[in-house]
Amino acid sequence: MNEIVKLVAVVVAGIAFTACDNSTAQNNSKATPQLTGSAKEIRGATPYIELRDEPPPKLIVDPPLPDLLDQGVVWIQWRVENVHIAPVFGKGALQTSPRLGHLHVQVDDLPWWWADPSDINTIDLAGLPPGPHKILITLVDANHEPFPGQSKLVTFTVGGNSKTPSAVQSTDKKVASCG
Repeated sequence: MNEIVKLVAVVVAGIAFTACDNSTAQNNSKATPQLTGSAKEIRGATPYIELRDEPPPKLIVDPPLPDLLDQGVVWIQWRVENVHIAPVFGKGALQTSPRLGHLHVQVDDLPWWWADPSDINTIDLAGLPPGPHKILITLVDANHEPFPGQSKLVTFTVGGNSKTPSAVQSTDKKVASCG
């Protein structure tokens, strides 16, 4: 019983100490920006209600992060609007609302590509040899068909002076579909 009393006393003392030391909490609240706007404005529509007249999907791609480019490691951050990235495939998934999709990623015009349904917002490649490279990123539907105008071509150089700006441009170049 004495051990329970001691434990309660320690917890109460810790709560009292935390409540009295609000200077840290005040400083932390200043450092953390507060988002304004509703949840729908920030996160988008709820997945529980069918969306009618959905706006077209949009792919936004940043240039590669320069941190490890000299070592052949490429990190490209991306985000999408008006489509949920998920590992759901096939014609049946085309009828979902909100719509579903994933990315197709092709490196240096190679004849193959891979599908990325992960939604972790960063393409991660390693082992690229020194020199110029390009990566085509295409936003596709659940049946692997590209959304019109939603391909981005990222060009960059590995090694040497890879701190120079990279280019990201929209392209209508199509990656072959699965079907």
